[in-house]
Amino acid sequence: MQALIDAIAQMPLPSDATRIFHGRGGLHPGCEHWTLDAYPPVFVLTSFKEVPQDDVAMVQAALAQRWAMLSPNQPLNLVFQHRAERAQTTLVCGEVPERHVVAERGTSYRVHVLKGQNHGLFLDMANGRQWVRALCQAQPGMRVLNLFAYTCGFSAVALQAGAKSVLNMDMSAGALAIGQQNHQLNSIQSGASFAAHDIFSSWGKISRGGPYDLVIADPPSYQKGSFVATKDYARLVKRLPDLLMHGGHALLCLNAPELSPGFLQEQVLNHAPDLKFVERLANPAVFTDVDSERALKALVFRLEQALI
Repeated sequence: MQALIDAIAQMPLPSDATRIFHGRGGLHPGCEHWTLDAYPPVFVLTSFKEVPQDDVAMVQAALAQRWAMLSPNQPLNLVFQHRAERAQTTLVCGEVPERHVVAERGTSYRVHVLKGQNHGLFLDMANGRQWVRALCQAQPGMRVLNLFAYTCGFSAVALQAGAKSVLNMDMSAGALAIGQQNHQLNSIQSGASFAAHDIFSSWGKISRGGPYDLVIADPPSYQKGSFVATKDYARLVKRLPDLLMHGGHALLCLNAPELSPGFLQEQVLNHAPDLKFVERLANPAVFTDVDSERALKALVFRLEQALI
């Protein structure tokens, strides 16, 4: 685990929420099960396999030493999550703010690092949020559809950047409630709507809000009863041409190591051929993977303009 210890020794003082160490990318043999994230003022250490308590103590000691240099006289706050089978989360030292709010590029988000596997903000999607921000700044007044919205990070940045409206849809009313808080945190008073519905049973409602300048889809890769990428992505893609304005964009995301970017491109080619591939967004550098085919996929498509 020397690579993890070395990363801690070299880390700068984190201000935004960010990943510090990404063993899952396979660049550090022997550390594939480790990740370390900063959700200031808390660090979250995660292991995806059983590890001795001594290993956790070693990481804690390394963090304590570095933290004493970066932020003298401030306590170290460390959470450890063990995810070998089911997530077990413990507070190792320090404390977690009762109302835990983090920042990313000027946008604030409510997070919850002591419960659940997901903490309210997917750090690997930082470049996706930045792409949405840039697009909405370049084209003010956009109408946006945010499917599988989770805690609505895309919506917050879109509206901050000048979007006219965003429809956020997710099956989880709890996630959307945090999404509403995220909008309030950023003083976003209007433009966002929230619908806790099954997307595949709600195409009528979705269509009535369109057509959209941008459709974002960031579904789970496998969630029984909600979305299974290998069978459900095609059902989603088929709807895109009717949901998009001509010239509109779709940001299609997939975090399934077993499925390559070609899987998404094939779904679009077969079921929505009028959407043309534009680019694959780069992942944040810290999330570099030895096999880019396995890493997070965030692909941009554009609906061709109608011929006049």
